[in-house]
Amino acid sequence: MESMSTMTGLKGSADVLFLMLGAVMVFAMHAGFAFLEVGTVRKKNQVNALVKILTDWSVSTVVYFVVGFPIAYGISFLKPAEDLLNKAQGYDLVHFFFLLCFAACIPAIISGGIAERAKFWPQVVAGAIFVGLSYPLFESLIWGQNASLLQNMFKSIGGAEFHDYAGSVVVHSIGGWIALTAVMVLGPRMGRYVRGKSHPIPVSNIPFLALGSWVLAIGWFGFNVMSAGNLEKISGLVAVNSLMAMVGGVLAALVAGRNDPGFVHNGALAGLIAVCAGSDIMHPLGAFAVGCIASFIFVYGFQYEQEKLKIDDVLGVWPLHGIIGSWGGIAAGIFGQKFLGGIGGVSFISQLTGSLAAILFALISGFVVYGILSKTVGIRLEQEDEFNGADLSIHKIGAYPEESIR
Repeated sequence: MESMSTMTGLKGSADVLFLMLGAVMVFAMHAGFAFLEVGTVRKKNQVNALVKILTDWSVSTVVYFVVGFPIAYGISFLKPAEDLLNKAQGYDLVHFFFLLCFAACIPAIISGGIAERAKFWPQVVAGAIFVGLSYPLFESLIWGQNASLLQNMFKSIGGAEFHDYAGSVVVHSIGGWIALTAVMVLGPRMGRYVRGKSHPIPVSNIPFLALGSWVLAIGWFGFNVMSAGNLEKISGLVAVNSLMAMVGGVLAALVAGRNDPGFVHNGALAGLIAVCAGSDIMHPLGAFAVGCIASFIFVYGFQYEQEKLKIDDVLGVWPLHGIIGSWGGIAAGIFGQKFLGGIGGVSFISQLTGSLAAILFALISGFVVYGILSKTVGIRLEQEDEFNGADLSIHKIGAYPEESIR
């Protein structure tokens, strides 16, 4: 009996350590979000990008701990600390940490779309609403305590539940489509489109952009692999599928983007976003194909968004996270099938329906929140502040203070 108790304790401790390491890897991805934005925006907005991501993370931690996680999973931490350790050395706590890293991706994704012209505090409030209320509600319907309500509907329609192993739809699609609403409400940056003509604004720092992509890509293996939840369910297939989708994205972007470094480094992310949903059920060659297709979607989708639709989405987060996240959900219903080398157990109809439901949910949430904030406190910087840059207007210091002195 004592040895059984010891083994159970060791298993619980191993699972806590496993998920904690995954949480730290996904936490590190937020540095990737920050540097990807820093490298893409102009020098006068680099400080703002760094402060925004860290502030959003901190606010997200508090609201998800108190409100969001209980909504999603029905587990409250408002009890004595001794009680929090009762279940497997505090597994629920580290599970919260891991899933917080997913939830906090929502404001991080939005940040890249609205860069260079959004007010600071209204966006922090918007992020808190999404992480504390709207995202956990959808999360509860797919992964959490209310999953049976929506999943039974998907099963009755398509013959299988909606499958999203690591969040192509629940995280990335939701974040990207909400970001689209924010960009639409804000409008384009000053000088981006003049008399109907596009005037592209160059990025400020390719090395920082590349660094952001690398940090995100490395952390993504925690995002996908550690979605197993415990050591017993870890899957080498998830790891290799993530790798294959990433390199597929890079190589496709190299061709479609004609060697452009911005497209190449975002291509890696396109592949990783797309493979999240079906990374546990696809064949590695299927994952490679999914990543390639995702990259083509991003390159041509970004160009169409910017030049034809004239949507000033600074980092292209709508095509990258929104559209490709939706593609990832649908792709799981295609490349997860046995006739394409997958494990099976998924339905194309269910995957399509679930992906469309996420788009509808995100659009409604985004337009409601940003519409209210726009009509009340306002969400856009004054023209003079935008012209001077968010760094000086909001934070009173630039990214390179020595240059300012000179």
